[in-house]
Amino acid sequence: MEAQTQLARREGPARLLIADDHELSRTGLRGMLASEEGLEVVGEATTGREAVVLCRRLRPHLVLMDLRMPELDGLAATRTIKQESPATSVIIVTMHENPEYLFEALKAGAAGYLLKDSTRAEVVGAVWRVLGGEALLDAELATRLLQRLARDAQRARPPGIPLTPRESEVLQLLTQGRTNRQIAEELVITAGTAKLYVERILGKLGVSDRTQAAVRAVELGLASLAPD
Repeated sequence: MEAQTQLARREGPARLLIADDHELSRTGLRGMLASEEGLEVVGEATTGREAVVLCRRLRPHLVLMDLRMPELDGLAATRTIKQESPATSVIIVTMHENPEYLFEALKAGAAGYLLKDSTRAEVVGAVWRVLGGEALLDAELATRLLQRLARDAQRARPPGIPLTPRESEVLQLLTQGRTNRQIAEELVITAGTAKLYVERILGKLGVSDRTQAAVRAVELGLASLAPD
């Protein structure tokens, strides 16, 4: 897997934090992830506030975050974690594909979501994808969410980000959910070159993953979406 190869260059395993107030859910996620080479569950939180505190101390690479928790809900906890540690990725773990919650999760900084009935293969695959900087949203749902964000972002926008013409083309395709390989085929460049453009764009936008790049691009008016 490309994401695993990329993460293999990191010193030591990727550090994960599980935040859920239900012990059964935490146990299930830990069991799915603990035996996966290259991943390490370094902590568990039972409240949103505890998740924030543990993130400050443990500096995980990724947090699996339940939405509904005592003291501080998953959205507020995600927002705080992303403000304090932008490089930490967050996957929302939820029972339902509620567009309202997911829209707010994206705005809070989440990289995507997982359903609680996901299989081990789906959970492990999602974790590696996000750690590798890939998007983690169903294409149809992502389009609906970003279209709503685009409508909400018609207010005054901050100054634009200086992108080259080629970077703008890559960003447009990234916002449409294209993979590096698909971007390469569309623009007749190599997949490696597409990957370099994506990494450069993430740096310019000040985000850590493709999902947040798409959100930021729509907020800033740097990319457009197909009409409803």
